[in-house]
Amino acid sequence: MSDTTTPESSIGVLVVEDEAVAARAHAKYIDRIDGYHLAGVAKNATQAMAALTGKIYGLDADCINLVLLDMNLPDGHGLQVCRAIRGHRVDVDIIAVTAARDMQIVQEALSYGVAQYIIKPFTFPVFKSKLEAYSSYRNSLGGDSTEGEVTQTDVDTAIAALRTHTVTATAKGVPDAVQAEVKSVLGDKPGQSAAEVAEGLGVSRVTARRYLEAMADAGMLNRRPRYGAAGRPVLEYTVVADDA
Repeated sequence: MSDTTTPESSIGVLVVEDEAVAARAHAKYIDRIDGYHLAGVAKNATQAMAALTGKIYGLDADCINLVLLDMNLPDGHGLQVCRAIRGHRVDVDIIAVTAARDMQIVQEALSYGVAQYIIKPFTFPVFKSKLEAYSSYRNSLGGDSTEGEVTQTDVDTAIAALRTHTVTATAKGVPDAVQAEVKSVLGDKPGQSAAEVAEGLGVSRVTARRYLEAMADAGMLNRRPRYGAAGRPVLEYTVVADDA
């Protein structure tokens, strides 16, 4: 857990993530976005609720405005945390940051008022766009203020803010036309190796691998070892469903 002295206008974020590497990455991302600061890190559901209900020494629960919540936690599901947050009437917003793609989970998360749903893996521009959209939404409704009235236009503007700031995933160093060709080749036959994609594109294996790795790093492709192959391990690539 951690807490720092920051401007009152800054949005305090609690990262709930059991994987240490991912938690550090999310914390660094937060530090790079103006108007946000890291309020704390919880590695499981129990720690998250302790932080949000003021049971962690040195961490002021009132300084937490937003929870970045992984859905798969070692001591419970993220949906249980959402339910507990709403049950305890904890005044925070939630953004799901998870690899969970099941539609039922997404629908239930939205029913608990999850403001954004970020699917792993993702790039910093995608992460930044979601938090900027949240900032716009929050500002449209007056930030922390619960006083006064809003108009229909205010509500419409706030809701619309969550659906803007969209960033299309792109792979550094790979032209858009080439990205489209790679997706086309993999769409015909998912799970191809760099050598197989190279043949389909009419380029060298080294060039195809560079394209594939850049697109995988950008979250556009999934990569996994091809089991059962003799000799040196081979990676195979598949287009990420949401980006197809």
